[in-house]
This record gives sequence, structure tokens and C-alpha cells, in this order.
Amino acid sequence: MEGHHPPPLTISPPLLNSANPWATTLDDLQSLHACPHTGAVTTRTSLLTGFPHDDTIHQYRFFSPSTSLPSESSESSPTASLNNLGYSPLPLSRYLTFIKTIHDALPPNSPPKPFIISITGSPSDVLACYNLIASVQPDVPSTPLAMEINLSCPNIPSAPPPAYSASGLTSYLSLLPSPPAIPIGLKTPPFTTAPQFDTLIKALRDSSRVTTRTSLTRAPCRISFLTATNTLGSCLVLDPSEDGTFFENALPGSSGLGGMAGAPLHPLALGNVRTLTTLLGEHAELCHIKVIGVGGVGDADGFRRMKKVGAAAVGVGTALGAQGLSVFEKISEAFKDEK
Repeated sequence: MEGHHPPPLTISPPLLNSANPWATTLDDLQSLHACPHTGAVTTRTSLLTGFPHDDTIHQYRFFSPSTSLPSESSESSPTASLNNLGYSPLPLSRYLTFIKTIHDALPPNSPPKPFIISITGSPSDVLACYNLIASVQPDVPSTPLAMEINLSCPNIPSAPPPAYSASGLTSYLSLLPSPPAIPIGLKTPPFTTAPQFDTLIKALRDSSRVTTRTSLTRAPCRISFLTATNTLGSCLVLDPSEDGTFFENALPGSSGLGGMAGAPLHPLALGNVRTLTTLLGEHAELCHIKVIGVGGVGDADGFRRMKKVGAAAVGVGTALGAQGLSVFEKISEAFKDEK
């Protein structure tokens, strides 16, 4: 095998937030970065120009997995969530400004804590995002940058998740530099069938082909990590009336459908992480790719399960929204197992 491996993504401790609405503002990111229990910070997924967010349409609700009824974050155990959100209303450039602000306020000799900048858009937009992020890295030398390409949001009606199709994956992978200057990852949707996993693995392997006049060989894939998994689309939560005689959609819109996350997603996320780590390890050009496990982790046991199935690091979404930053301290009890 010829060529160089892409730069690795190092997360220590192996705990971080996922791309979610609680990582939108400068205050959000400053708090996440200052948390002693996180080893990296992920920004909310952004576009080059910002998403046309509308508070009256794009919302999230917590709900109880045992009753499937909505609940508020102040309640004891709202361990599930449903959202019809798109992406951040803030453009990528704003997040790069936020990161520069955080970097410039760091005390001398601070340990490096990476920022994973989650982005999406058309293939050409994603390439422009990469070029912009890579150009900023020299300005924040104490803060490693990585780029997560979100190919898995289920809430964009006109754009089904590209990670489900070979052509969709190829259109992005083929434009990425090899090797890249910063770690690049893909955020994947929940896979439920073997062919879906095979499609992803084949696309990653095909992107590693190197053709010369005399031979066909493979180089290490330019992807450094996968984030598995995003929310499960086409889910519905119904809100009962006070007298219980009728139900209405918990989320606005005629369908009320959205992406489900939290505890109900956990078994599927575990299965995705185990399957992906196994398949990646079977190919020399892919075995360097690490998996960040995301889906339903809200305590130390959930973290331990993700690590058991092969996650190099573990991301937290719904539990962060429901419990706040204290969830990371609770999960960090699992770090004692690794000492």
C-alpha cells in the first residue's frame, strides 16, 4: 500500500459532545471547552452561509421512552429527544471566529483540546469548508482542528442523507485532498441492514484507489474518523390533551416527524459502532479510521458499553441537553476503569 495516512484525531479523555443545538453559541462552546471532563468539542453542524432556521418550525422535544409522551428537561429522566431541526443558523465563518476567540483566551501551556467543526452542504461547498478550516489552523496553533462532514441529517426533505448511497458518498470523497492537512470525518446515519454498511465500506475503499499507467494500488483512506450515529428519522411523538381525549403532534408541522435520539437509539448505535469497527479493521487502507460512538449515552455505563463495542471516543447529545454539563462529570466515572 502506497501513500501517507491522514492526520489522526486524538481525543483525551475520550469524551465529547456531539453536533447538536447545545453547541450553537459562543457561550455554549466556551463552556464545553472549559469542561475538564471533555477531550474535544464539536460545533453544531453549519453551512457556508448559515441555515434558514425558524424557531416556529425547527424545534426539539424531550420525551420519555417508557411512555412515548413528551417531558420537559427539568423532569427526572427525559432520556429521549425528537427534533425537526436543520442546521445552525450561524455560518461556518462565525464558528471559526468563536474558536479563535476561545483559543486566544487560553492560558499559556494549556493542553490541546481539539475542535471538531461539523459542516455540510454540496460537495463543492464541503471542499470550500475544508479549505477555509485548514487555512485557519495556523492561526490557532494550540487548538487542533478537525472537520466532520455531516452526511446524515434526516430532516431535510429535499436532501436525503447522502451517506445512504454510493453515488452520494463518492461525490464527497472524490473531492477531498489526499492526504488532508487536518483530520476529516464523516457523520453517518443509522444503518439497519448489511447492504448499507457495505455501501459505506465500498465507497471508502474505492476512494483509496490509486491508478497509475502501469498499476492499480491502494493508499490509506483520507478519512480519519466516523461519527456513528446521527438521529433516526421519520419518528413521531404525540402530545395528549389535558383530558386525554385526543393527541396532537409534539413537533410543529403537518407531519410532526423528526429525528429520534437518546436512550431509544442506544442499542442501534451500539450495533452500528461494533459493525463499523469490525468492517474497518478488515481492510488495510481503512484500519486507521476511528469511530466516535454517539447515541443514547447519558451515564458511565453507557460510556462503557460504547467503548466495549470499539468506540475510540464517545459523544453525548440528548443527555447534554437534558442534564447540562454535569452529565460529563457523571460519565467521567468510567475513566477510572481505564487507569
